[in-house]
Amino acid sequence: MDMLKRVADYQLEESMLKWEGTFSDYLMMLKDKPWIAQSAHSRIYHMIKDAGTETSNGRKSYRFFNRHLFGLEEALERLVEEYFHPAARRLDVKKRILLLMGPVSGGKSTLVTLLKRGLEQYTRTDRGAVYAIKGCPMHEDPLHLIPEALREDFFKEYGVRIEGHLSPLNMMRLEKEFGNRIEDVPIERVFFSEDKRTGIGTFSPSDPKSQDIADLTGSLDFSTIAEYGSESDPRAYRFDGELNKANRGLMEFQEMLKCDEKFLWHLLSLTQEGNFKAGRFALISADEMIVAHTNETEYRSFISNKKNEALHSRMIVMPMPYNLRVSEEEKIYEKLILQSDVADVHIAPHTLRTAAVFTVLTRLKEPKRKDINLINKMKMYDGESVEGFGESDVEELKREHSGEGMEGIDPRYVLNRISSTIIKKELTSINALDVLRSLKEGFDQHASISKESREYYLMCISLARKEFDDLAKKEVQKAFVYSYEESAKTLMDNYLDNVESYCHKSKLKDPLTGEEMHPDERLMRSIEEQIGVSENAKKAFREEILIRISAFARKGKRFDYQSHSRLKEAIQKKLFSDLKDVVKITTSSKTPDELQLKKMNEVIARLIDEYGYNSVSANDLLRYVGSLLNR
Repeated sequence: MDMLKRVADYQLEESMLKWEGTFSDYLMMLKDKPWIAQSAHSRIYHMIKDAGTETSNGRKSYRFFNRHLFGLEEALERLVEEYFHPAARRLDVKKRILLLMGPVSGGKSTLVTLLKRGLEQYTRTDRGAVYAIKGCPMHEDPLHLIPEALREDFFKEYGVRIEGHLSPLNMMRLEKEFGNRIEDVPIERVFFSEDKRTGIGTFSPSDPKSQDIADLTGSLDFSTIAEYGSESDPRAYRFDGELNKANRGLMEFQEMLKCDEKFLWHLLSLTQEGNFKAGRFALISADEMIVAHTNETEYRSFISNKKNEALHSRMIVMPMPYNLRVSEEEKIYEKLILQSDVADVHIAPHTLRTAAVFTVLTRLKEPKRKDINLINKMKMYDGESVEGFGESDVEELKREHSGEGMEGIDPRYVLNRISSTIIKKELTSINALDVLRSLKEGFDQHASISKESREYYLMCISLARKEFDDLAKKEVQKAFVYSYEESAKTLMDNYLDNVESYCHKSKLKDPLTGEEMHPDERLMRSIEEQIGVSENAKKAFREEILIRISAFARKGKRFDYQSHSRLKEAIQKKLFSDLKDVVKITTSSKTPDELQLKKMNEVIARLIDEYGYNSVSANDLLRYVGSLLNR
């Protein structure tokens, strides 16, 4: 019953949003709310802007897209700033078709769907409200009622420019129903809806022999010709084509470049002049954003045909490459899994990351620089710190291959392989090795994977496996080291004492004998080497640690084991290195003694409580790491 009440409340809210009045009432409202007369492109731009923006690492992102599209910040920023923004300001970009070009499952359809759903919601807000001539099948802009000769005066008074002309149907209605009294023409608020074909249109190509141009521009209603006496009477015409219904909003051309030519030529006039031809009428004005999507192969074929030059010049092509950031790819899988029937299956930590590592690697081009390998490039693209390289190196890598991200494995292939693994083996828990194995098995079933690509993808599987091996060892290392927390703190204090002595060029005192000693270089290097601090860089690293200690002291804080992430990692690695034999024995022993069993249970409990494993995946991880250490 609670749900029925909520439905009733929703319907009440919807009814309260409705508005009807005369053109005179509309003009009074326009004085207070000039934004209600904005163009289709302007409405879409402000819909995106009103949702808010965020800036991270110097990159702007739009909240409108954030929960649905991942790793496409650069492409989306370019789309908003180079197309939507200038189009909203009535610049020439407004007269172009937006063509999204990219690989399969790259986010093109998702982007268009977001714009559609967004418009449906936005027209229900005050900022996105749309008003139209009541009873018009094209939801025509009321301002078309203003005569051409008075539009300049109208702009001076209202600050609103009017584009377009009254449609043949409304021209006749104005004369016959309202005696040319524009002030009496009824106006209503309309709400965009793809289902109700209001303000949002979708055209999909089918057999060119059977598909009729009426699907785009409407058609004659032969049953009314006898009543109205002429085929050129607008009342005998059905203004129900996709271009008619998408007026004031958005028109999606699915797989536009597969369309027959006769459907595409209508777009020339619509984009450039804002009108199109239908039946035996004058040109019909339409204000709508046309967005299409295609893949790179079809686009290259299209532009190579000289007959398409006129249409090509009226397009803004926006590349939509695959995401190239591992952390964002993980979010894509999480989203797809939540939408699927496998959402209740336990997925061990690092499983989706490992799959994402493989997928992103398949999309990257080998660096031309010999000092950067593919894994380092992947990490740098994801914003990870790689010693010896900075932001300028990342920009240089991006310039090396301008078309990077247009090829590789798509996200749905990964989800399909995960689903296949779960269903085939009836698993309730999967890990990274299960997924990598399934991805590899699927290559033979993927028709579009060539022999050359398969070899490259197998190399990517191998690299992803090595990355997982490091993560797995690190995970077990952290769980084991926790049981030796005191040892870690002692090792840290010992290291810091030696660093302080080294930097101050002083000596240490032996706590037992009181004898003066030089700093223990061997100890310090054994820790620093764990995180790749070179012999040449050791002095700077130690001085940086000392500066950090001083900064903590000035603030009245104590520098401890958790205070420096890199040093903490080095201590853990050093301790784990010293504990390797213990880990090997504990994880690989078939008949562990009581102490080993206690240690194993402690580690498993920690993996479950702290790191998100369940009992199955925690035991699998320990066995796997044990096998790695025994190699």
